[in-house]
Amino acid sequence: MSRWEPNARGRLEQAALALYSERGFEQTTAAQIAERAGLTERTFFRHYADKREVLFGGASALEQAFVETLAGTPETAAPIDAMGSTLQIVADFFLDRHEFARQRQAVIMANTELRERELIKLASLSDALATTLRGRGVKDPAASLTAEAGIAVFKIGFERWVGADGERPLADFLRESLDELKAVTTGG
Repeated sequence: MSRWEPNARGRLEQAALALYSERGFEQTTAAQIAERAGLTERTFFRHYADKREVLFGGASALEQAFVETLAGTPETAAPIDAMGSTLQIVADFFLDRHEFARQRQAVIMANTELRERELIKLASLSDALATTLRGRGVKDPAASLTAEAGIAVFKIGFERWVGADGERPLADFLRESLDELKAVTTGG
């Protein structure tokens, strides 16, 4: 096995996604993923705690990007505007990842356990964003509402983006979703 080749994590992600798409999540083992990636099972477990984490391994980096971006928005920005700016900047996290995101979403939607895991990760992200907003002086319930609204905008925009052809960037879908939310809340 060529276990010393670079980009083990990326190879494991690609192998897992291919196997999950071909065989289904439940029918795929960590050993099969490692073999498809040209790595050992031991290497798999050095990178991921279990086969679910291959799909969610980027969650902590995404959360960090959200939190750092939100924390860096101008203090004078209204909470929802700070969240909107954050969404636009974080969308760059997904540049050139449309096909991977589309396949990943299909695997997640086909498995109840993975859908639950996705919701847990989004709830954790919402908590981190609310904490960041509180650190900026936004009181509750405004901090929690803004964080939840931001996650709703992200979730809806992301789902629309992965369902599209990939010609338009995620940022467009996030902006449209935020505009829709603002229209709903203002009665427009």
